[in-house]
Parts: sequence; structure tokens; C-alpha cells
Amino acid sequence: MNVYTISDIGELIRDNSYVGRGIVIGKSEDGKKAVFAYFIMGRSENSRNRIFSEEGETVTIYPFDASKVEDPSLIIYSPVRRVGNDIVVTNGDQTDTICEFLQKGKSFEQALETRCFEPDAPNFTPRISGILQFAADNFTYKLSILKSADAAGSACNRYTFAYTPLNGVGHFIHTYNCDGNPIPTFTGEPERVRIPNNLHEFAQTLWSNLNEDNKISLYVRYIDLASGASENVLINKNK
Repeated sequence: MNVYTISDIGELIRDNSYVGRGIVIGKSEDGKKAVFAYFIMGRSENSRNRIFSEEGETVTIYPFDASKVEDPSLIIYSPVRRVGNDIVVTNGDQTDTICEFLQKGKSFEQALETRCFEPDAPNFTPRISGILQFAADNFTYKLSILKSADAAGSACNRYTFAYTPLNGVGHFIHTYNCDGNPIPTFTGEPERVRIPNNLHEFAQTLWSNLNEDNKISLYVRYIDLASGASENVLINKNK
């Protein structure tokens, strides 16, 4: 694949039964909107027993049926929070770590230096994180992945990717390459994907192509760069 290829995200995920949790950040084709999306998937009953809830600009994951919760530590968190002109999107409680560092005038990277992959051997699920930083009717964004250096989880490798937005282009990072036992960790750079102007079109492309058995919830937000107004789509499989 050419390094400048822009893929249809539906085609990337359509035949992949388990990409895990995923973050997409980019800019609409007309250049007017900042865009991000976050989704979760799950294989176990504990992982599947979740819903997204939006409270202001914060999105939090809650158990769908509280009586069935086995271990809340890695499944209940706020994947989306805003701090000043920044929006943070992650797949775990590192959202709170990043926000705390930003509030102290420190950086996204400094916050993630204090965290590592999840302690769920033998998978050692990567922590993936994103940040949109707004200024002067535009924005920049970063994506990060913290993953195990080896099969034993003996060290953490940290990678950060920083982007200047291009119209119609986004970057997609997810926790796993595909299903497996243990589940193979995401490798390489975030994938370049097409970002349409229409919020509902993008949300539908994501939701309809995620594996039917394993998808759980999806959140997509489009933010008008001129006005700051936003619109979103939130979909929960559990209703």
C-alpha cells in the first residue's frame, strides 16, 4: 500500500472480527469540522456488559447490568473528556491522568510517561490515546500507543504520532490487529482513513462494519471549527 493511500475505514474493519477498541481523529472533507470517533468491542460477558453515556462533553462507560459486573477496573472509565481547548480520547483511565497533567500545564506525552499497557496478561492490551488541541479556528492532533516490549510484559514501549490535519483525512489506531489467543497487539503507524463531511454517514460506516457479535458501543463527534458547535452520534448495542 502506498504511504499516502487513504482507506475506507469500513473496508479496514469489515472482515476483522476483533480490532478491539479504536480511536479515529481527523478533519472533514470540506475542512470545516474536527472529527473524532471511539468504539469498544468485547469477547467476554464482562466486556460486553457496557454502554456509553454522554454527560455534557464527557463520555463515560457504565455497566449495562450492574449485577453482572465481574471486574470493573479495566472496563469502566471515561473515554472522552475536555480540558480547556483540548479534547482527550482514550481506551482507559489514562484519560484522567492526561487531563490532570494538562490542568497542571504539562503535556500529553508527560502524562503518558507515567502509564503503561494494561495488566491483563497474556494480552497486555495496549493503551491507546488521542488529543485534539484547538487554536485559532483550527486544531492539531496526536495519537499514542503504549504497548508491551515483549510477550512477558517486562517493559513498555511508548509511541506518539503528531499530525497537522488534512481535509478529508483521519488516522485510525486500535488495540489489536485481529482476534487470537493471546490477541496480537496493533503494529505499525495509525492507518490513514477517509473522513466524510456527513457525521451520520461516517458513524454508519463504522457501526455497520464492526463485527456484529463483538461490537458494543460507538461515539462520533463533529466539531465546527468556526463556531465550536458540535454534533454527535452515540450508539449502544445494549439498549
